Amino acid sequence: MSEYQLGGWDLSEIAKNHKSSEFQKKIKDIQIISEKFEKIKSRLDPKMSSKKFMKIIKDIEIISEKMSLIGGYASLSYSANTQSDEATSLLTMMSKLGSDISNKILFFDLWWKTQVDDKNANRLIKDSGELSEYLKHKRLVAKYSLTEPEEKIINTLDVTGISALVKIFDKITNAFEYKMKVGKKTKKLTREELTNFVRSTSAKTREKAYKTLLTKYFENKGVVGEIYQNIVLNWRHEGVDIRGYKTPISMRNIGNDVDDKTIESLLQVCRKNSFVFQKFFIQKAKMLNLKKLRRYDLYAPAASNIKEKNYPYAKSVKLVFESLGKFSPKLEKFARKVFDEKHIDSAIRTGKRDGAFCSTISPKITPFVLVNFTGKSRDVFTLAHELGHAVHSQAAQDRSILVQDAPLPLAETASTFSELLLYENISNKITDNEKKIMLSEKIDDLYATIMRQSFFTIFEKDIHEQIGRGTTIDEISKTYLKNLKEQFGNSVSLSEDFAIEWSCIPHFYHTPFYCYAYSFGNLLALSLFQRYKKEGNDFAPAYISILSAGGSQKPETLLNEYGLDIRSPKFWQGGFDFIKTQVKELEAIN
Repeated sequence: MSEYQLGGWDLSEIAKNHKSSEFQKKIKDIQIISEKFEKIKSRLDPKMSSKKFMKIIKDIEIISEKMSLIGGYASLSYSANTQSDEATSLLTMMSKLGSDISNKILFFDLWWKTQVDDKNANRLIKDSGELSEYLKHKRLVAKYSLTEPEEKIINTLDVTGISALVKIFDKITNAFEYKMKVGKKTKKLTREELTNFVRSTSAKTREKAYKTLLTKYFENKGVVGEIYQNIVLNWRHEGVDIRGYKTPISMRNIGNDVDDKTIESLLQVCRKNSFVFQKFFIQKAKMLNLKKLRRYDLYAPAASNIKEKNYPYAKSVKLVFESLGKFSPKLEKFARKVFDEKHIDSAIRTGKRDGAFCSTISPKITPFVLVNFTGKSRDVFTLAHELGHAVHSQAAQDRSILVQDAPLPLAETASTFSELLLYENISNKITDNEKKIMLSEKIDDLYATIMRQSFFTIFEKDIHEQIGRGTTIDEISKTYLKNLKEQFGNSVSLSEDFAIEWSCIPHFYHTPFYCYAYSFGNLLALSLFQRYKKEGNDFAPAYISILSAGGSQKPETLLNEYGLDIRSPKFWQGGFDFIKTQVKELEAIN
């Protein structure tokens, strides 16, 4: 097991050094190729042959891949050390280059969307193979496109606009130092280290950890709040006012190639089922010998008299491999590649980006995974989650770079399914007491990834409208507190300090309306997992087939092929019915 050790990733497969002549040549190559591509503008003709059309698409794939490699190198370098001026400068340079390249090839995208008649478009789509849905979708969003000069302006200004705001938010918040008294000593903690204490067996420690986090953001609410308001206004001005999307969330939905009605159905069912988790919180209060849970106690260990198990890194990696391998050796092989090729950054360092992610640079390169591993059981599940993303990406590695990535709602499916496989594997190896704790933690996690995320999205829908009309940071906080009160009902006691919690949710800044993807992916994964429990390992080929589609099909169409109607509230309700059985099982154990 000693082969798996905490450490950083190796980016040399992408580039050895951004100052090297090799890296500079990569930049020069993409500039030359994109300038050459610009020259086909005058030769574009809706009546061109399919062969000529697909040659142009191939050139776009080459440009996209080359840009993704150098842009990915900059992004990963920055994530590994957000406090490095060198990494920050490189990221800014590559963002500017990416904008320049996008502007050079933009004319083709606009030509395809707006200047090709339906007859010729259908002819070319028919011969485009796996790219047919991609090309159809571009035609679908044509009415939201602007003129070429306007699109170029937006691309150019984005580098110093919304992208710059996100980068400033990251730089400020990743530099936060949290001072908290631990035992007799006051320690300086990163956010990841501080977050561990919200799961402490001590109620006072949990409260202190939350207050330390929320106080830091409250003290900085002026700047982080101003950043957020401007991100929201930028999103609204471009999406609704300029492009003509119906609502701010429609811009995300249509970008995801998913219907507004599908997402509305999802959110309504989540809202309607808030009582399922409220019932669990009442049960959890009894397990903790509390009259009522406080918000500080939400993620408290279910049995404070049992010490939380610590998982060594090497053992955690093996557990995840084993869980995937029992379902499909192919998926285990994909996960192992991430480690064998040193594409994982797992150690905690000051300046390193918080949280966890999986980044796919190219279909030809194994994805890169970032986690902040502290040895808690939730870290093992986070590892399984991010490796699920890596598995999904590799299952679709034979796709074009233009359609390898699954649309956002499907992007969380494999990650969540991997967590469910891990839970099933671990639950068979532990005592009844440990199972009680783990089942409680699993329901905690289902709350955090389904109910919490859907209410995050409901908050975003409300607040994007509110900020669009003009509002203050304190009013945003009041709206957020109202949202929390609806989630918890009378099951959890809420203190006013949680009103500022919205300001420390990175997804609100990085990717507006991303959060419903977690609710979508988790409920879908629960449905797929129940299929697996019925069909056994015979289900594995169908599951891998869903993953291998990447973004080549519309989610509703792809899942319908496997008997899953995600437009129907009944489908989403099925996931909550499963959660109800988990809550009842926990009650039975107690």
